[in-house]
Amino acid sequence: MPTPPSSPPWDPERLAARLPFLERRAALTAATRGFFGARGYREVETPCLVPVPGMEVHLQGFRSEYVPHLGQGERRTLWLRTSPELALKRLLVAGAGPVYELARVWRNGESGTRHAPEFTMLEWYRPAMTLAGLMDETEEFVRSVCPPIVAHEGVETDLTLPFERITMAEAFHRWCGGIDILGTEGDAARLAAEAARIGVPPRAGEGWEDLFFRLLLDRVEPHLGRGRATFLTHWPAPQAALARRDPADPRAALRLELFVAGIELANAFDELTDPLEQRARFVHDVAERRRLYPGEDWDVDEDFLAALEHGMPAGSGIALGFDRLAMLASGARRIEDVLWLPLAVGQR
Repeated sequence: MPTPPSSPPWDPERLAARLPFLERRAALTAATRGFFGARGYREVETPCLVPVPGMEVHLQGFRSEYVPHLGQGERRTLWLRTSPELALKRLLVAGAGPVYELARVWRNGESGTRHAPEFTMLEWYRPAMTLAGLMDETEEFVRSVCPPIVAHEGVETDLTLPFERITMAEAFHRWCGGIDILGTEGDAARLAAEAARIGVPPRAGEGWEDLFFRLLLDRVEPHLGRGRATFLTHWPAPQAALARRDPADPRAALRLELFVAGIELANAFDELTDPLEQRARFVHDVAERRRLYPGEDWDVDEDFLAALEHGMPAGSGIALGFDRLAMLASGARRIEDVLWLPLAVGQR
């Protein structure tokens, strides 16, 4: 008899159903460590409880509080990290060299077949690596730890084929009726007019960023990671707060996302190392977060900026959703299938 959906995740029948996926995840973890160890990366562990959970505008954090022990120190707000990114970059400054982490991270308000409020992020950083070199390494990694053919919700990708590389400008030109997305950057009225021309009427109060993402989600992403994996590169600069601008066209930043079997699998930057430009971006993002999400309130990460001022080596880094990779490697349909004890959101 099937286990009732309302049964807890520790129910023996539910665990038995997940076990094949979890065993494949364990093999994937071992293969990941082997891959990076063979390439000279150090596996590291960075703090989960931090003063600043991350600087992305639209991510919501889990708040906690430090209580002084025996009267030592001061009570202060701390957060569960949304990513190990800022910590790993501090290690680059410290001279740790190529590093990677299989990091538990937390993002509030996220739940679904591909999202969980607590999940695992695989991040790796290598000094002196270009974004093109990082794409080569990522392609080699994914191909080495996954079956040749992976699929999700009826979308199939042949990983033996070379991964497609397409810029954001090329993608919008191809699938959004020739819109010059970099030419509209920051000009909401111009982008609205272009969107209306291709049958996407603007919505009341919709700014440039909102409309950009609506076009990206509705018109571009359905074409990515189908048949073969796709790197979507060279994002509009305002959408890449920690990435270096493209020297050939400063309207674009050296950011990419990877799509496999229709799933957004990874996000990567050619890292910004200029502390003055990074500070300006952080100040803007803090103000924007406070405007959009009252209560999601943390300041600029001054310690990270101090590290940048000390000097971070040029290089590239990537954040890859390890649970999603496990889904692709094992054929699981839902993220909870690859979690040992998934959180039952909405249940006490």
